[in-house]
Amino acid sequence: MSMATGSEIDDLAAARNALAGEYLPSADEPYMNTQQQDFFRKLLTEWKQSILDVSAGTLQNLQEGPIREPDLNDRASSETDWGIELRTRDRQRKLIAKIDSALRRIDEGEYGYCEVTGEPIGLGRLIARPIATMTVEAQEAHERREKISRDD
Repeated sequence: MSMATGSEIDDLAAARNALAGEYLPSADEPYMNTQQQDFFRKLLTEWKQSILDVSAGTLQNLQEGPIREPDLNDRASSETDWGIELRTRDRQRKLIAKIDSALRRIDEGEYGYCEVTGEPIGLGRLIARPIATMTVEAQEAHERREKISRDD
């Protein structure tokens, strides 16, 4: 399974907190009913907005100008920090594409169902990882195949 970075987890937690006190999907109701779809649409939209808000701050800092550290060690450290920050933003850009894909699947009625088996992914997994496209079992099988092909 792809590992979530601390920032992704924080951004998703912020999105969940924004919806706190509102409706929470339950296994006692029909799977992927309109109310559940609306919940996940709001969660994904909040998550995306949280990421975009953080990214705007990074962009603002980049526009403020180049690094002007007089000491070479300080400059190298600052450049390393910026490199890490830019890689993080690139991962978040890819995450936004996955969020947009999940929103599209909601609109098309495909959200919540495994792209491999067609079975329900499950509410618990979707709440933990709203961009999931496979059941846990299908994801594990996919990763085993990926590992075997990588080892060859």
